[in-house]
Amino acid sequence: MLELQRTIKNPVSISGTGLHTGTSCTMTFKPAPDNSGIKFIRIDLGGKPEIPANADFVVDISRGTTLGLGDAKVYTVEHVLAAVVGLQIDNLIIELDGMEPPIGDGSSLPYVEKLLEAGFVTQEAPKDYLVIDQTVEYHNEKEKVSIVALPLDGFRITIMVDYENPSLGSQHSGLFDLEKEFTNEFAPARTFCFLSEVEMLIDQGLIKGGDIDTAVVIIDHDIDEKGLKRLRDKLKLDHDLKVFNGYLNNNKLRFKNEPARHKILDMIGDLALIGVPIKAQVLAARPGHKANVEFAKKIRQLYHQKKFVRKFQFVKKEGIVFDINAIHRILPHRYPFLLVDKIIELQLDKKVVGIKNVTINEQFFNGHFPGQPVMPGVLIIEAMAQVSGILLLNSYLDPENHLVYFMSINNAKFRKPVLPGDQLVLEAEMISVKSGKYFSIKGSAYVDNNPVAEAEFMAAMVPKQNNT
Repeated sequence: MLELQRTIKNPVSISGTGLHTGTSCTMTFKPAPDNSGIKFIRIDLGGKPEIPANADFVVDISRGTTLGLGDAKVYTVEHVLAAVVGLQIDNLIIELDGMEPPIGDGSSLPYVEKLLEAGFVTQEAPKDYLVIDQTVEYHNEKEKVSIVALPLDGFRITIMVDYENPSLGSQHSGLFDLEKEFTNEFAPARTFCFLSEVEMLIDQGLIKGGDIDTAVVIIDHDIDEKGLKRLRDKLKLDHDLKVFNGYLNNNKLRFKNEPARHKILDMIGDLALIGVPIKAQVLAARPGHKANVEFAKKIRQLYHQKKFVRKFQFVKKEGIVFDINAIHRILPHRYPFLLVDKIIELQLDKKVVGIKNVTINEQFFNGHFPGQPVMPGVLIIEAMAQVSGILLLNSYLDPENHLVYFMSINNAKFRKPVLPGDQLVLEAEMISVKSGKYFSIKGSAYVDNNPVAEAEFMAAMVPKQNNT
């Protein structure tokens, strides 16, 4: 895999009609600077709004992946993004004078050919790979979809599709070397659908720009000449439709497993929405845009989490997310009021687990109580609150410029005394967020897996005062 970022050398354009909206569009690829990522720009709209190609801007996944920002949208971006990722391009401006890229032949090949024509430029910044070092899973039992990412020093993707339809059956495909295989083995794989879906899609107001030559239509039920004529009229075609060897108009497969290869193409495009290239082995069963995007969001969250951790934890330590030095960089508290020693688990925006080692050297034991030392319950609450503060500061705001103020404590309960020699395990779990700055959190404390205290907090994020 490439180690330095790259963009294209020269601008190139492609024109045509969008698959679902039926609108005409000229799309222009332009070079972009280091670390700028992939951006779509609607040059036909006032202000020329920019839409970053990441999962935070997905607004629809009904029959393709649609990105949006305010009133600006770009429909069906997956084939374009697959071409960009397949050619390992990191930074690119994609200008459109319409709402949907040209469909071309229903594959990524037309975009790949244009980008190859543009040429590439190696940039100075290193690629910001997200290295998957833990198993990441997505499952949807109802849809029978499973996607898993496993650690791998490279990128591989394997897919199984099974539509429980004899016309397609079960198919498998795998991409093992992006640089060697993508352009010739996967970019030409066209989108496909079943004959039974075509009229339904038309009635839903989709595939307005569809043509029999822009997709492989698989015959999954009997259809007579009258039915073919009705379909031709609905598609507004100027030629007759025929059935050849299980496909409409003799539109034969380019590969025996072209549908499975196209599913890999779609997944590569949707995983581009992580925002950075990944090193992982991806295994998927019956994936679709909805599942792909949910999986991309999950991995993008992991990327943000790793980015936050690297910002404060300079030395990677087994079993530790933040050591005491990192905690000093995050929290404003200092001795004798810093009551968390390390963070051992962090799920961004969701949950954090910290450790407080309770020793006889704690100042409060001098007076609480002489001869019978017990950790004050209010300090256990404070320790849970500090762990909660780490979750909030890292999940939402820049800790250098903000403080966490706790507004209320509810349902506080103390189950067992905490004594010198105990190790407090402190958990904080996000319950709700209001207006982006008010948070409800559930805190729990354990010793030897036994609950010792719990409480619910309301907190607010407050900018630090500038005293200069």
